[in-house]
Amino acid sequence: MIRSDLIRGHLDSIILRLILEQDRYGYEISKEISLRTNHRFQIKEATLYAVFQRLEKKELIESYLGNVSQGGKRKYYTITTLGKAYLKEMIEEWIETKEIIDLFMEGLN
Repeated sequence: MIRSDLIRGHLDSIILRLILEQDRYGYEISKEISLRTNHRFQIKEATLYAVFQRLEKKELIESYLGNVSQGGKRKYYTITTLGKAYLKEMIEEWIETKEIIDLFMEGLN
């Protein structure tokens, strides 16, 4: 299992990336994270909704109600233009960070 504190600082970017691909609702995002990481990383619902609130407050995402399904309307999230620009910056920052960490961590197995 991956230590969640290593990933926590990147949750905004991960969630923005998933929403960039297509508008999504909360449960769908948590399922997708679990699926793509082969169940090695799972996001808690409370954490996920805290990220949504933070991203909405910063105007990086917007929410809207979808069609009625299974008893209620789902709240979907879409990325804003500002969110796309922010994600691009975060990706560039990650690439640089990864290169620096790789300098010290590679070849020690």
